[in-house]
Amino acid sequence: MSENKPQDPNLNTAQADVAADVEAVMKKFDRESNVRIWTGVPKIVVSCVLVLFSLFCLYVTLFANFLEQVRLSSFLGLVIIMGFLTFPVKKGYVKENHMPWYDIVLMVAGAAAFFYFTFNAQEIVAMRPKMLLAPKYTVIAVVGIVVLSELCRRSVGLPVLCVALFFLAYTFIISKQTLPMAARQLFFTTTGVLGTPINACSKFIVVFTIFGAFLERTGVSDFFINLANSITGRFAGGPAKVAVISSALCGMVSGSSVGNTVTTGSVTIPMMKEAAASTGGQIMPPIMGAAAFLMAEIVGVPYSDIIVRAILPAVLYFLGIFIAVHLEAKKLGLKGIDRNLLPRMRSLIKQTYMLMPLIILIYLVSTNSRTMQFSAAIAIIATIVVGVINNIVDYFATSKKSGASASAGGALSAAVGAKGGFTAKSIFDALESGGRSCITVAVACGMAGIITGCLTITGLASQMINGIVSLTQSPALQGVPGLALLLGLLLTMLCCIVLGMGVPTTATYCIMAATCAPILTKMGVPVLAAHFFVFYYGIVADITPPVALAAYAGAAIAKGKPMATGVTATRLAVGAFIIPFVFAASPALLFIDTVWYEVILIAITATIGMFGVAAGLSGYLLVNMNILERLLLIGGGLALIIPGTLTDFIGLGLIALGLVLQLPRRKKAAA
Repeated sequence: MSENKPQDPNLNTAQADVAADVEAVMKKFDRESNVRIWTGVPKIVVSCVLVLFSLFCLYVTLFANFLEQVRLSSFLGLVIIMGFLTFPVKKGYVKENHMPWYDIVLMVAGAAAFFYFTFNAQEIVAMRPKMLLAPKYTVIAVVGIVVLSELCRRSVGLPVLCVALFFLAYTFIISKQTLPMAARQLFFTTTGVLGTPINACSKFIVVFTIFGAFLERTGVSDFFINLANSITGRFAGGPAKVAVISSALCGMVSGSSVGNTVTTGSVTIPMMKEAAASTGGQIMPPIMGAAAFLMAEIVGVPYSDIIVRAILPAVLYFLGIFIAVHLEAKKLGLKGIDRNLLPRMRSLIKQTYMLMPLIILIYLVSTNSRTMQFSAAIAIIATIVVGVINNIVDYFATSKKSGASASAGGALSAAVGAKGGFTAKSIFDALESGGRSCITVAVACGMAGIITGCLTITGLASQMINGIVSLTQSPALQGVPGLALLLGLLLTMLCCIVLGMGVPTTATYCIMAATCAPILTKMGVPVLAAHFFVFYYGIVADITPPVALAAYAGAAIAKGKPMATGVTATRLAVGAFIIPFVFAASPALLFIDTVWYEVILIAITATIGMFGVAAGLSGYLLVNMNILERLLLIGGGLALIIPGTLTDFIGLGLIALGLVLQLPRRKKAAA
């Protein structure tokens, strides 16, 4: 691109409009953006509280050796304080520097309940169960749970709260548990609020969230988007392909569906004039969202195992979207972006040092040479180093352009100031952002602990497991090979999608891991494959109508119809609905009990199968398809996706037949 190319006078206005759209989208679809307005000294105080929380979490996870109950209760007590300082009683509450008296009462009461447990943990843990039934402990437990539930309503939303209330009602009404007994188990034991979800959150998720906040400050998201533009921007449907690749790359950092959609979509969607939301942030290693850390804790395997096993399904998922986007672009006759308007690969290669924190993190986690927490801490330090390198690069670039002979310090300050370089304020902002981002995840994990605690207390999970397993073992189903497993997978898929609509993936996964994953395990699905299955379908709920938050966020940016966008996103992301069935039926896709050539064969057949399904759904391959050709492609694709030599040959034959039928019309169109 020419150095002296005049700037479009409307560019700044367009960028401002996009920024305003993004802010409006986040406030509408992301509760984390509906926060109190603090200015002046109160803003500084709240920011300092968030920064100190991040530093406390880093210290506790890296150095402290607290009793588990002390660590978890103090963590939630601080989350209560930060949560009420951040989230008002309802959306649209815009009064500056104001916190109603009832919010202060709730904040103090909720934090006091958890901190009481913190300072008396040794005594409470040593108590006999009957002693904890005393009225004092019942009141403390009820207050803590009620305040946490109210904070959930404010920060996470009503769906997960309604699910929790349903299970609490079942616990008291149907199961007829007494309030003191249930409150004691849900609050003072590790089978409730302080269960596995909040344990994983305080130990792993917080540190990785802070790392993500640091990494974003280096501008790595812009680097990924520019890299994607440089690779695919000039081809047919270039901006859409850029969205796919940049979503995959940015998803490694964000681990969030709505956040990933808004981050990349604010750049790519205005260029496309259409929207297709991607949920791949939570399935793309190395940072896969909170639920992946929970999976490692629940299944009892190192997080590095989760990362390795998630690579191939994630690649297939994004490849499926890429194929669908390409065919849609060819069908609509879309062109790419002018090469002169795209970033130069040569200049991007010089910026590959920005990947250093991710490379270090992947190496440390995959080799198990350090704990996950320590690996994330080292990656944070590497991110700061990259930020400093950015400042130096900007300094030389500024000096070269200006040719001025100013002092080195003055030139460096000018470069940093002009480009918003990485400074001490950047570190402060990253710690603040990391602390704020942890609030909703921690609250969702706490509520997930209540839900799984209710399942444990009532034995409902065991009843559901035994009932569905008995159903699938009926003689009618056993007579057809694979039918029982298929029915179990379909029921599990529906449960995950319905429960995941509007519910955070963390809570969805916790519930499904306690209820449906054991069902699949009893039906012969390996444990990891069963948990990956419910993990995937908990995620795709973000793009599945009628409640498709990530898709609706993309629609709002693109000025499109939300429901139509959700339907389109579901069609483009068909791979996310198919891949779980592949690794449930053939766990080789997750590198379970297999050899390398089986993995390669399954990857090839699954890719061709997704190509067939994507082509059939889009209605275009060489030319526009008729209904017969679409059915052949879809049927052949599904046959290839089903593991087995016979189904592979049938699938290849159907796709080949569909292709042959298109050849005469292709020649006619060319002539």
